[in-house]
Order: sequence, then C-alpha cells, then structure tokens
Amino acid sequence: MAQLTSASKLVPVAPSRVFVHITLVAYLLLALLPILLVFMNSFKSRDAIFDDPLAWPTPETFSLIGYTKVLGRSDVLMYFGNSFIVTIASLFFILLFGAMAAWGLSEYKFKGNRWLKFFFAFGIMVPIRLGTVSILQLMVELNLVNTLTALVLVYVAQGLPLAIMILSEFMGQVPSELKDAARCDGIDEFRIFFQVVVPLIRPAIATVAVFTMVPIWNDLWFPLILAPSDKTQTITLGIQQFVGQYATDWNAVLASLSLAIVPVVTLYALFSRQLIRGITAGAVK
Repeated sequence: MAQLTSASKLVPVAPSRVFVHITLVAYLLLALLPILLVFMNSFKSRDAIFDDPLAWPTPETFSLIGYTKVLGRSDVLMYFGNSFIVTIASLFFILLFGAMAAWGLSEYKFKGNRWLKFFFAFGIMVPIRLGTVSILQLMVELNLVNTLTALVLVYVAQGLPLAIMILSEFMGQVPSELKDAARCDGIDEFRIFFQVVVPLIRPAIATVAVFTMVPIWNDLWFPLILAPSDKTQTITLGIQQFVGQYATDWNAVLASLSLAIVPVVTLYALFSRQLIRGITAGAVK
C-alpha cells in the first residue's frame, strides 16, 4: 500500500501545463516590471534615474525630492480628492443603475427586450470619445464645464453598457425558486432585488467595479476637455504640470505616478477574491 501511495505521487507533469505556467509567470513579470520601475525610480535622484534606471535605490542615490515637490509644491491632494469624488460617485451610479437595468432585462420579459439588450451592447462597441464635440457642446449648454458633475455624467454613460451586460448574465443565473419564494412571502420587488439578488451577485459587482474604476481613474481625455481648471483637475491631469515642452521633472512625475497607482492596487488587493470569482463564474459546469 505504501509503495502504491508513493508511486501515485510521482505523476509526471504534462508539458502543456509547464508551458502554461511559464507563460503566466512571464506575463506576470511583464505586467509588474513597469510598475516596479516607477516605484524604484521615484525614490532616486534625477542623475541616478538616467544613469541606471534598472538599479535599486542605494544610500548614495536615494532621494525623496520627487515626493517633496509633489506634496509640498503642488495641489496633488486636491487632485486626489477630485479623482476620488469622480470615481466613487461614478461607480455608485454605474453599479446602482446598471444592476437595476440588468434586473429588468433578465427578470421581466417584454416586447423589445432583445433589441434593448442589443442597444446596450452597441454602447460597448462604440467609443464614447467619438462624441466628444457633442458632449462638450451639451455641457456648455448645461453650464457644467469645469465641474466634477460633467465628468461623473460622462463616466456613468460610458460604464453603464458593460455593467448591464455583465450583471444581466449573472442575474439570469439566480435560481427563480428563491425569488418566487420571496414573492410568496409577500416581499416586494425592491426588497427582492436589494436583499435577495444583489447579495448573490457580489462577485459580478466586484468585477464590474474593478473593470470600471481603472479607466475612470486613469482617464486623461475628458478631464482635459471638460474640467481643465485648477480646481477640478484630476490626478492624471494634475501630473501633466510636471511635463514641459522642453524639460520634464521626472522625479515629480514618477512620484505622482507612484501615488496614483496606490489606490488601484489597494482596490484590487481588497476585491481580488471577488474579482476572480466573478471572472471564472460559469467556467465549470
């Protein structure tokens, strides 16, 4: 029995699995290397950055001048606050309206249901930046230029199609017996939605939140077009003040980028389990 047990443990690994793991490790290094370089060089002097950008900071090359400039000589905290307000508000409305629309499309069958789903899918295929001129004209007429409200409205419109498509697929997998049992107990549709359905699709909500948050946080186009004033700049737009036409303050740029990366990495660390569950849901039947 012991010989059989020991022999069963010596199962050769398939070459295809080895290749898959090597590919995944190579992709991991490729994805993390730029982030690691940004963090490393943000703690180095300007000369050390250009002399050896791949070297770790040493006692001779270590410098906090970039963070000193960013935190002491600019309004980076205000830029962070603007980005947080825009991102959190956009995520709230995208998840709320997206979940409600997905509930309506997946739960209630009506004439035009399929065409309405196609309409939302079409919103994913067409980049919202194609309508920049019309969006700017609309914001001027509404007197919303240089306000954070303009950015929130644009990002909500941008994120809703993807949120609706993902959440509607997950809501369609919620057992109908649970909803019917709640209706038999006299629970209204709003309570069924918020207390029964929403808790069951938390992995999907986390997936939509991460996929939606990153483009909003990193966006430079619409803050530059709709909210370029000093009081409404986001962190990605505020970093541009350190990039000049003839000279660039790389210490400040790398320090700003390092600070801007922290919220995204933190969000992924907090919701990574839910994100992976949402991505892999339905892969195994």
